[in-house]
Amino acid sequence: MKFVDLDRQYEVIGNEIEDRIRTVIQSKHFIMGPEIDELEIELAKYTGRKYAITCASGTDALVIPLMVYALKKTDAIFVPAFTFYATAESVLLAGATPVFVDCNSSYNIDINDLEEKIKRVLKEGKLRPKGIIPVDLFGQPADYDEITKIANKYNLFLLEDAAQGFGSLYKGKRACSFGDVSATSFFPAKPLGCYGDGGAIFTDDDDLAEKLKSVRIHGMGTNRYDNIRVGLNGRMDTLQAAIILPKLKIFNEELNKRNTIARQYMNNLKKMFVVPSVSEGNISSWAQFSLLAKNKYQRDKIVIEMGKKRIPIMIYYPIPMHLQTAFKNFGYKKGDLPKCEEFAERIFSIPMHPYLTQEEIEMVSSELITVCSE
Repeated sequence: MKFVDLDRQYEVIGNEIEDRIRTVIQSKHFIMGPEIDELEIELAKYTGRKYAITCASGTDALVIPLMVYALKKTDAIFVPAFTFYATAESVLLAGATPVFVDCNSSYNIDINDLEEKIKRVLKEGKLRPKGIIPVDLFGQPADYDEITKIANKYNLFLLEDAAQGFGSLYKGKRACSFGDVSATSFFPAKPLGCYGDGGAIFTDDDDLAEKLKSVRIHGMGTNRYDNIRVGLNGRMDTLQAAIILPKLKIFNEELNKRNTIARQYMNNLKKMFVVPSVSEGNISSWAQFSLLAKNKYQRDKIVIEMGKKRIPIMIYYPIPMHLQTAFKNFGYKKGDLPKCEEFAERIFSIPMHPYLTQEEIEMVSSELITVCSE
């Protein structure tokens, strides 16, 4: 069994993908070809944003907007500690300072702790609060109504990190439609993935969109050899756009299947584990289906015993960012963010993709229950 089975997806749309790849190869428009424009139009339409700007990776989708904001080391950007490293890494790459925030029961940024951290930074006076990067972790949207209130209260920009949340819904609105600017990833294992690295940035702001496009291509101005700002080489390959376009056609159908599978998992496993919950009015894109074991010992046992049965188990994320080596000089210590530290010791994820069979869902569920009942 595979954790994410791209082979089964390819059986459905492989012919169209191959046709589109062949078209790109024959055209020789490998960089910024017409498929890029086509994809950007479709992504903007899907999310309801005015602009969708493709780029080379999900990390670039975070770094490019942060570069537009011309940040300084004394600028504080508030990020959740329980997520993938790129969220905080992008802040460092853009020259600012990440301030870590604890998570809530949905694994997303905790609203109360977020405001407490902003107040603390203001009181200490060493950094200037500048922005917030909430993450739609595991496909579950963050609480954007409350986050937006806090951003407006303290005059902070809001950058939605929807690397795992593309396709999800928050109170009827699609992920990537929140904040001043949004970012997503098309890494192959994501709900909407390409066959390599890729990402996209979304905004409704005309001026911001032009700057994002400029930074994406080395800070280019109207003349490609007259660069008007510092940028990077952040363009998406045309081949990746050609691959994403057929996937986008079947994406809503796949999302429906993911949600059906998630409901079956929850029903099967709710008596044995803490299962994920989706807030009323929201729909998750289920980038991962994550459970909480009783403790680290039980989780270790699950990983070992399920591995023997060739059922892959992944752990997202075993070390919260504030305790990772790259941030050891920031002064954080164990106990500073207790919720995410606890979750890091208990959380594990089981196979989740739209092509799981009923037999496989039942097998994963029953084997998990058996392992934890022994």
